[in-house]
Amino acid sequence: MKLTSKGRYAVMAMADLARNGAGRPVSISDVGFRQAISVSYLEQIFNMLRRAGMVESVRGPGGGYRLALDPFEVRISDIMFAVEEQVRTTRCEGRPGVGCTCSGPCLTHDLWEALGAHIASFLSSVTLGDVVGGNALAFVAPGPGCRDLIGAGFPSADIAVEARP
Repeated sequence: MKLTSKGRYAVMAMADLARNGAGRPVSISDVGFRQAISVSYLEQIFNMLRRAGMVESVRGPGGGYRLALDPFEVRISDIMFAVEEQVRTTRCEGRPGVGCTCSGPCLTHDLWEALGAHIASFLSSVTLGDVVGGNALAFVAPGPGCRDLIGAGFPSADIAVEARP
């Protein structure tokens, strides 16, 4: 699976704005310091986020960037899309006729495609507000029993795996 630093850093920067901005502009250098991200790289990221309408720039003394939307309206997938980030789970190039191998899709292609669909669904279900607010249930995959693991503290040691003959 491939996820570049651009997508991760964009989410980190947006979370920093949501947590530290409260409607006020936040300087890129402050975000960079708190998140340990290069200011020049953040400038590129914030330009993309601004063009996507996710942040607003404020010029002058005390200027910087602030969220243009409510954090609970911003899905993590929106942030990733704004910075042109793609989560790739296959080595296919995404073009018709080009597969995982020279002869076409690999044996496990459908498995990795399904994983990619789950990741996309997950990133679309979590908002920036969930991340900043620490809404742990937002991070649990939907499905029977998954949300029960949160209350149980992820008791992986207590889960028995049945051996197959």
